[in-house]
Parts: sequence; C-alpha cells; structure tokens
Amino acid sequence: MMKRKIFLFLVFLSTSILLNMADTHAQCAMCKAVAESSSGNVAAKNLNFGILFLMSIPYLLVSVIAYAMYRHYKSSRKSAQGQ
Repeated sequence: MMKRKIFLFLVFLSTSILLNMADTHAQCAMCKAVAESSSGNVAAKNLNFGILFLMSIPYLLVSVIAYAMYRHYKSSRKSAQGQ
C-alpha cells in the first residue's frame, strides 16, 4: 500500500511539473530568435507552448510503458507466489 502511495505521489509530482512548464522561456537559440523577431508577444508564447507540448509526448509514452511493465511484473510476481 505504501508503494502505491509513493507511486501516485510521483505521478502527481511529475504531472504538476509538466503542467507548470508553460511559463518557461524559449527552449533553444533558434526558437528564441524566431519568437523575438515576430511581432507581438502572443506568437512567442504560442511557440513556447507548442515546443513544450511536443516535448511532453515522449515522456508521457515512456511513463505509460513503464507503468504497464510495472503492472505486468506485479501480476506475474503475484501469480508465481500463488503456485
């Protein structure tokens, strides 16, 4: 039960960190140059949000795969103990 609480805490922590990244500045020199050269600050914010969104997808996929592996390991271990 304690491991589940720790796991849920880590999931909540990583999710909150990913959601709070929208306020960061440009991620690379080229993106910063494009954002600064465009007229208006809205384009720069949208560019940064798009980059962060694209960056979050691989982390989400790795997290889902790791969780699936954890569940598989847990179920196989439980069935091995039952025999």
